[in-house]
Amino acid sequence: MIGIVNYGAGNIFSLTSALQRLNIQYGMINEKADFDQYSHIIIPGVGHAGAAMKKLEDTGLVEAIKAQTKPVLGICVGMQLLTEHSEEGDAKLMNIIPVKTRLFDKAGQIKIPHMGWNNVSPKNNNLFEGVEDQAQFYFVHSYFIEYNPTFDIATAEYGAPFSAGIQKDNFYGVQFHPEKSGVAGELVLKNFSKI
Repeated sequence: MIGIVNYGAGNIFSLTSALQRLNIQYGMINEKADFDQYSHIIIPGVGHAGAAMKKLEDTGLVEAIKAQTKPVLGICVGMQLLTEHSEEGDAKLMNIIPVKTRLFDKAGQIKIPHMGWNNVSPKNNNLFEGVEDQAQFYFVHSYFIEYNPTFDIATAEYGAPFSAGIQKDNFYGVQFHPEKSGVAGELVLKNFSKI
């Protein structure tokens, strides 16, 4: 059963709708004791990383998340919260995965935010089992996770390559929104529920 960290910075409706379609049971994590009820944890997120981190700190759940040995999946800003630092609001984040979150190059020829469908090249990883190379996923973000071969499990390109998926131990993150990414996104959520 999946526990969704409910800290006021996530698009929870889209996520719960996708889990219902997949017949995956879920509930909300509002306090530390709630973690015990679930086998898997999802940290959703939309909006500003600095503001999301502040909301998460206000819940008192940061240390409980860091201490997890269960599979944890961060989605979009939820993925960025797993990193060390974000240029968005010059924010210190949870530093579970030692990479940085950066702003897309404004001087380049790309529109910010990066919004819409983009091809993803997954690596051989249980989160992406059965997902085809160059499968399309739906993105909405102005900040990206710097590519790091140690932690990268899926790569996308927008002006330059960036990490569409990362992993360290039991912590996973995806920059795209699997709950809005059709069949490929549902496969990622299904795979996560079986890790």
